Amino acid sequence: MQRVIITGATGAVGIALIREMISQKVEVLVLIHQSSRRIANIPKDSLVSMQYCGLDELARLQNDTGKIYDVFYHFAWEGTTGEARNDMYLQNRNVRYALDAVGAAKRFGCTLFIGAGSQAEYGHAEGILTAETPVYPTIGYGIGKLAAGIMTRQYAHQSGIKHIWVRILSVYGPYDWNGSITMTTISKFHAGEIPQFTRGEQLWDFLYSGDAARAFRLLGTSGIDGKTYVLGNGAARPLATYIRDLRDAVAPGLPLRLGALPYPPGQMMHLEADISQLIEDTGWMPETSYIDGIRKILEGMK
Repeated sequence: MQRVIITGATGAVGIALIREMISQKVEVLVLIHQSSRRIANIPKDSLVSMQYCGLDELARLQNDTGKIYDVFYHFAWEGTTGEARNDMYLQNRNVRYALDAVGAAKRFGCTLFIGAGSQAEYGHAEGILTAETPVYPTIGYGIGKLAAGIMTRQYAHQSGIKHIWVRILSVYGPYDWNGSITMTTISKFHAGEIPQFTRGEQLWDFLYSGDAARAFRLLGTSGIDGKTYVLGNGAARPLATYIRDLRDAVAPGLPLRLGALPYPPGQMMHLEADISQLIEDTGWMPETSYIDGIRKILEGMK
């Protein structure tokens, strides 16, 4: 693997993947919307170049770089938070954009397309999630991701391109969005607030973004065509233990109000990735403990 293309590269996984590719001397072309407010997050390196291209421009994007690329990583997706997650027309457009990304991959000479899916594809499924776990998405975001995974696989194979789909569980790390549970809690602890939580008995699976990026890189070299992989740490533990780790790293001694809030209706109590196929096919293993990942976030914030 000598050259890759990445869309949606300004989030936690995208930035980490760019850094991972730099460490492996892989050239990266970042496709990014010209008005992106996070464009300054893109690492500055001779191996990294940018081309302005919004999701609605992918269908018209031509390869004028004079280079052939190997892998196309598609992370870009509109409407990932709030009410937009259930905007059916918006989520439907995302499916079309994902298909447009496959077409762009073809024009840039890519032989592999890797798309970022979501645990939302499973709906209310609980427990250890595998590629074979039945999928019954309940919101537009999950429906769109599921449709995109199926349709891009078909279109990629019709175009002579290999295809891999990755259903991501809870990833955290530097450049995570401010509304995530990790970043929100860090901000409150920094401010000396005592946030309220449920009892935190939910078994959750958090994966550090650097480990996620390494998994995506290895899938680009060793992943199996046509497979869906579930990406997480693979070892869930109670949410309360993560909250205590956060508190100890950010504001030691601050009291915690665990149990101050009731569980919301439909609260899922166990989400955990079965990473056995990922390990078997690529040799990948998560390396970063949750507390070490939090320390890396705090170092970056300084």
